[in-house]
Amino acid sequence: MDKTTSGTVTTISAFLLWGVFPIYWKILRHVPSTQILAHRVIWSLGLLVLLLSIQGRWRDTRILAPFYPNTLIFIITAFILASNWLIYIWAINSGQIVESSLGYFINPLVNVFLGMAILRERIYRWQKLSLILALLGVLFLIFRYGRIPWIAIMLAFTFGTYGLLRKTSRAGSMVGLFFDTAILSPIVLTYLIILAAHESGAFLCIDRRTDMLLIGSGIVTAIPLLLFAHGARRIPYSAVGFFQYIAPTGQLLIGVFLYGEPFTSTHAICFGLVWMAIAIYSFSTFALYRKSFSP
Repeated sequence: MDKTTSGTVTTISAFLLWGVFPIYWKILRHVPSTQILAHRVIWSLGLLVLLLSIQGRWRDTRILAPFYPNTLIFIITAFILASNWLIYIWAINSGQIVESSLGYFINPLVNVFLGMAILRERIYRWQKLSLILALLGVLFLIFRYGRIPWIAIMLAFTFGTYGLLRKTSRAGSMVGLFFDTAILSPIVLTYLIILAAHESGAFLCIDRRTDMLLIGSGIVTAIPLLLFAHGARRIPYSAVGFFQYIAPTGQLLIGVFLYGEPFTSTHAICFGLVWMAIAIYSFSTFALYRKSFSP
């Protein structure tokens, strides 16, 4: 298998896994979302320690740790990541998978907005049109339902901000996630110990299946990340941008067809505008990519 094919397979696999993982968190809906988050952090850290040891990459962490700007970024990204994970888990287990999928559909467009607003990146006419269409879709949803789709907006902006800050750090995805979970682990471990002292925690108190699922949350977190990190380095960035829509598409289909969440005509119009925005954005980005690399 050549480099490009290997990268394509592993990248698509990562997004497919992210697309079906709502099923995993849904199985744990009898556990409070805060406890699922705490276990996800702890077991992810444990697995990352093992992987960094196997790959002999502790030197990467020692190089990055002493630099204050990196430390500050890791503290901020750790809490942003925890917020994103908590909102996502809560949304899935409260029957709002459709709205969470909307957040990840509009996330690439939020990235464009953040790049323009914070990094002063130049955006082109068609990219501006895609932002306007996505905004119209969200506004239409607000107008018809009389409420802000805060789950979608928070997921899009927390994930977008996380990516923006991670871009300013020198850490790769695995090392970055290690620092994020290491920073969060004392807090969530204290929380779990308090729950255990009051006999109100889920771990070791419900059944063995629940315990195994909570431990497995670390694997669920790390595997697609590793697949993505492997694949993204081997294929063009434009292809990565295209494949990323696999995950929210899977989430949407699971929410509607597996768990019977409503998908009304209002949803259809909102998603239709967002999908149109994505199509315009993807086409314009691909055209710019080809132009920049043409002889």
